[in-house]
Amino acid sequence: MSSRSTSHASVNRNDEPLLPFGTGYDSKPSFVRRLRPRDLLSRNVIKRVLTVAVAGLVLLSIALYSKKPVSVYDVATHHLGQSESPGDGDESEATREPDGANNLGSDASEPQDAIDVVVPGDGEESNQGDDQGLSPEDIQAKNQYQDDLKKMPWLRFKHLDGYFHGLKTVVPKSEHVPEYPNPEVAAPVPTPPVREELPKPRPYSPYEPVQEVAQCFLDRNNTIPAPNILAYDGLPKNHPEPILGSYDIFGMRDDVCFDRFGRYGPYGLGYPKNKGGSGVGEDTEAAGNHYVWEETGQIDYSEIDWSDAQNRCYEANKHRFKQVDPETEELENTKGKMGRIAVVIRAYTGFKWTEHAILNFRALINEVSLLSGGEMQVHLLVHVRDTDIPIWSDDVTVQRLLDSNVPPEFHGIVSLWSEPQMRLYYPGKFGDAYSNPSGQDIHGVYRSGHFPLQIFAMQHPEYEHFWNWEMDMRFLGSYYELFHRLGKWADKQPRPQIWERAARYYIPSHHGSWDDFVRSTQMDTIRSNLPSAFGPLKFPGRKSLRFEAKGQSVMPANCDVHSDRSKCGVGEPADLITLNPIFDTEQSGWFFGLDATGYASTPPPRRASIITASRLSRRLLMAMHEEVWRHHHTMFPEMFPPSVAFHHGFKGTFAPHPIYLDRAWTPFGSSVDAAFNAGNDHSTSGKGSPFDINNEHNHKGTSWYYNAEFSGLIWRRWLGYAQNDGRGKFGGHGPGERDRGGKEEEESKHSTGRLCLRSMLMHPIKHEHPSDRG
Repeated sequence: MSSRSTSHASVNRNDEPLLPFGTGYDSKPSFVRRLRPRDLLSRNVIKRVLTVAVAGLVLLSIALYSKKPVSVYDVATHHLGQSESPGDGDESEATREPDGANNLGSDASEPQDAIDVVVPGDGEESNQGDDQGLSPEDIQAKNQYQDDLKKMPWLRFKHLDGYFHGLKTVVPKSEHVPEYPNPEVAAPVPTPPVREELPKPRPYSPYEPVQEVAQCFLDRNNTIPAPNILAYDGLPKNHPEPILGSYDIFGMRDDVCFDRFGRYGPYGLGYPKNKGGSGVGEDTEAAGNHYVWEETGQIDYSEIDWSDAQNRCYEANKHRFKQVDPETEELENTKGKMGRIAVVIRAYTGFKWTEHAILNFRALINEVSLLSGGEMQVHLLVHVRDTDIPIWSDDVTVQRLLDSNVPPEFHGIVSLWSEPQMRLYYPGKFGDAYSNPSGQDIHGVYRSGHFPLQIFAMQHPEYEHFWNWEMDMRFLGSYYELFHRLGKWADKQPRPQIWERAARYYIPSHHGSWDDFVRSTQMDTIRSNLPSAFGPLKFPGRKSLRFEAKGQSVMPANCDVHSDRSKCGVGEPADLITLNPIFDTEQSGWFFGLDATGYASTPPPRRASIITASRLSRRLLMAMHEEVWRHHHTMFPEMFPPSVAFHHGFKGTFAPHPIYLDRAWTPFGSSVDAAFNAGNDHSTSGKGSPFDINNEHNHKGTSWYYNAEFSGLIWRRWLGYAQNDGRGKFGGHGPGERDRGGKEEEESKHSTGRLCLRSMLMHPIKHEHPSDRG
């Protein structure tokens, strides 16, 4: 399934992927507070006249002679560009012209302060200046850039250069000095010393050694072992730290970096198709890439069948996993055996399978399935968009669809679905939604993308959990390390205040350690005077599920009244793991926050997490399935899984994975917190939410969000292709700006070499090779 924008189409958004453009916001700056008469006038009439006259002269003098701007940081951080958030999902509110689109964050509960605020410049341009000598195109680019600066003041922050220091600057982590966040370093930093010889990569394996794991192979003859990716020990000298999230809390390694050949060379990057490769990567700088194939050689992928490879791997390791009980058709509860995980990739007919997309898909299957000894299995869930095609009744038609839409190596892992199928599984009248801003049908993928996943889970009782994934996501590192470490971390999370923690971005440079973050969340919760959600909820319109009607509960035994509350939920696998905060949509300004169907006259409590990528337990998916077919309840896809989990007491959490910024936001930590945790009680919920359509622009310079622009930019630079990266006189955009990176620059004698980055999750990646851009 393609990634969807979570903002309504009527909001004018330009999809230009290069920073700093593509905002589409047409509002004017709101850093202005009007003078209040009561602040100047006394009760004495003469004094009033004199005061007003003197004040008028002073103000006139200031306007005429004082040109010194007031920095936004002369104001308390939480007062930056405040405005009222739009309503709680009502279409008339959400589609109005945003009047606070320049917000770093908003706090509608605070009054606006009475000064004209001008964000400090960075020396590369001025708001006013002589355009003499500039071409009409450059003048247009300059004016557009100045307009964007007014709407998005964070564009004035200095660009970070440390991402672009390459392999020739790699040093051990003990010698690594991060460019940001670092109070002792002023960004951007100069290029560090360049080493003469390239470092050598080593195989990278995040797998725990288990004696009974049988080795898995790509081919049926067991002659091609599943390959490892390669990483470099150390980091480029000034590689920035993630500003949101953490490696440490998950036990993920942050002392290595990955280049394009070590990451994708084992899957065919860098050698031609006639040798079984992908045919891409050969047009980029390639010094020292021969190290990648020293042990394995260049693998021929022309005859690989990934379904067969996964099935053979599972059969060789079947003894390790729980099996389906033939009588109950549910997983057996056998101690010492593991439950398996399905990684379900969403695609659709007409999806453009580029060579890079194929490389990424091979990497995913090999890393989570074959190298793990079958712990996970990858499936491709393909939406057949032509509703007239009888995909359930004609094998010839199905084969023709596969041949036209999916590379042959992946045919065996495909499951097809269509919207007419969903109408058959979920018939009946669903009633009206409280709000349907998209205007889409209830059975359509846009409003109910969870329907086919629910059916898939119902048909596959052999899996305990399901990762819902999309084709435009990339992980720079081992996919297994990401999925496995996030799952293990979620297992350890206690249930008390888990929803409150999940509603906040964890910002180490602001909060401190994870324990400090937990304590600050606890204090925020206490100060709010609101009850903390714990266990199943009661609200008007709530209907019991069958297991609840039988007196059963999803709460674990260590949560009973006689147990230590701090241990409640510890060791319990999470039913929901999201990759963005789980926020309360009420008054959040999120456009789809009221797209809920089938409940009582009063909207139910609602939680949402932007981007549907997440891990769901089968029991949660079956609860969602029952809510839909039995009670005709459903919600917008980003909202339904968290809300059902919230309503019925399932364990849900946000895993704060590392997210990077393209610029040096200052003050360290507090400025980011003011924008990304600007909602109720220092969270992402309610008024001031970063998911308000007025505030979403703050995510554009991040590595992970549905409209992030830095993600695609840094990804393509890492792949070795030149980009306008935003670091120019007019924001890196326009005829007068130059591309940076690419083969010629990386091969020059002054170059630091090709990029080597820490593992990070990126979204959206809409194109990779320059020729792929449509």
